[in-house]
Amino acid sequence: MEHEEFITIRKKLEKTQRDIAHILGTSVKAVSSYEQGWRKIPGHVERQILLLLSKKIGLEKKNCWDLVGCPEDQRERCPAWEFNSGDICWFINGTICKQKPQKNWHEKSALCRKCTVFKRLIDA
Repeated sequence: MEHEEFITIRKKLEKTQRDIAHILGTSVKAVSSYEQGWRKIPGHVERQILLLLSKKIGLEKKNCWDLVGCPEDQRERCPAWEFNSGDICWFINGTICKQKPQKNWHEKSALCRKCTVFKRLIDA
C-alpha cells in the first residue's frame, strides 16, 4: 500500500491520524510516518485498515468464487470458501487464487490488487 492510498482510506473512514492510530494500535507518529511516505506500511496495518474500510462502506456481499468463476475443486481447498468469507478473500492468507496459494502478504496483495473483488472495495 502506498502512502497516498492510506491517506485516502483514512479520510473515507472519517478518522484523524490520532483516531486511526488508536484503532490500529499504533502511535500517531507511526501513522504520520506512513502518510508522509517515510515509513513502509506494515502488512498487518494494511490489512486492518482495508478491513475497516470494507465494514464502513458496507458493500453488498458477493463471493469471490462467483465473481471470478472459481472452479469448484479449487474453492473447496480455499480458506475463503471454508470460512464463508468470499467477500473479504483479500484479507485471508492462503487463499487459492490463480490456481495456487500465495506465499506471503506481499505476493497476495499484488495479486489481489488486480482482482475484481478487491477493486470493488478500493473503487467504492
